[in-house]
Amino acid sequence: MEISTSGNTVTINGNIKSVSDYQSIKSTIDALAMNDSITINITDSISITSSVIGYFNKLVLKDKKNIDMRIGNEQLMELLQDLNLASIFNARKV
Repeated sequence: MEISTSGNTVTINGNIKSVSDYQSIKSTIDALAMNDSITINITDSISITSSVIGYFNKLVLKDKKNIDMRIGNEQLMELLQDLNLASIFNARKV
């Protein structure tokens, strides 16, 4: 997995599958904590770990951050819809 930032946008390439991926995502997004709105582009991951889902939930529900998630993989988009997370994360397929 590779992660990059530009302004308040985080782009994640590759599969999100390990604890180290979670730690990379968390530290990158924590560095953007001053922004009330964060755009997350997940270009090609087919899944997402529960720890990352929990972290994103914390950002939205506890920290009151607005997440705008852009999903590149149909399978991941369907997973977010099945878990009723698509609306919470403002997820849409791109």
